[in-house]
Amino acid sequence: MHISTTDLEARLRQLAQSSTWLMPALRAVRELGLPSWCIGAGAVRNLVWDALHGYATPTHLPDIDVAYFDASDLTPARDADIQHRLSVLMPDTPWEVTNQAAVHHWFAEYFGHAVEPLTSLHEAVASWPEYATSVGLCLHADDSIEVIAPHGLDDLFNCVVRRNPTRVSLDTYHQRTTQKNYAARWPRVTVHTANAEY
Repeated sequence: MHISTTDLEARLRQLAQSSTWLMPALRAVRELGLPSWCIGAGAVRNLVWDALHGYATPTHLPDIDVAYFDASDLTPARDADIQHRLSVLMPDTPWEVTNQAAVHHWFAEYFGHAVEPLTSLHEAVASWPEYATSVGLCLHADDSIEVIAPHGLDDLFNCVVRRNPTRVSLDTYHQRTTQKNYAARWPRVTVHTANAEY
């Protein structure tokens, strides 16, 4: 039975609101007053997949990805300042802060090919490596949670890992899936390769 995007968004909001680690993180980022931001990628993936697998203890998360968009200051110092401020608010949380407006400055060195500058946070989320992790959450002043999911939430809730070809090469995708070893952590996960599943 197909579940509508609206229903999946509602379920994701409920999971976030009941999370003992994600809600405090969302509140901390909100406190900084950034103009356009979200917590996304692995943090949202782990939240959902742990719930779908019935895990009472959260799966280890190397960092909480905070993505924001500010074209007025593309310096690494801006990311470092925000990361420091978040570490003061929640010192035991492994923050990773990235200005999506500056990604094109380091993308080639990191991934091996140049890319055009992104124009918004939503475009940035839409470019992330896998559809299941191209999802972000933002907590507004009224405590409502905005779900940013340019490719929908089907892959996330179906535990499917599939390459988003927008910016990520096959080589990088295969390296990521091998390194992350999804199935060992979440047995229900299906990983799509270029030609098949494994």
